[in-house]
Formats: sequence, structure tokens, C-alpha cells
Amino acid sequence: MQMIGGLLYNAIYIYSFFIIGYILMSWFPNARESSIGQFIGRIVEPYLEPFRRFIPPLGMIDLSPIVAIIVLRMAGVGVLALFGA
Repeated sequence: MQMIGGLLYNAIYIYSFFIIGYILMSWFPNARESSIGQFIGRIVEPYLEPFRRFIPPLGMIDLSPIVAIIVLRMAGVGVLALFGA
């Protein structure tokens, strides 16, 4: 069971880096339109969408990815506590 918990935790950890990469891509022109940007967008957008419905952007700043990462990290801690990894 520890191995499953460790794998889940690592998957959550890596997914959070995909979200961070997607956020950073917004700083560079046309980065999200590249093939890598579209791939990461298809992976990340379904998770970010519910957060964007509840957290409106503040002008040009979108805080929903930050909240999404915090929730994801808390889920990772929960996985570690549940599986004892």
C-alpha cells in the first residue's frame, strides 16, 4: 500500500508542476498555442475550470491556479496520511 501511496503522491506532485508550467506559459507570447502548450492545456484546463467558476480574476491576475495548486498539495498530504507513505 505504501508503494501505491507514493505513486499517487508523485503523480500529484508532477501534476502541480504541469499547472505551474501552464501558468508560466501565459507570460510568453504564443507559448500556449504551441504543441506543448496545447498538450499541457488539455491536461490542466479540466482541473482548473471548476476553480475559475468560483474565483473570478482580479483584473489581469487569475488566482484560481494558485488555489488549485494549494488544494492539490493538500490532497497529496491526504494521500500520504491515508497510505502511510
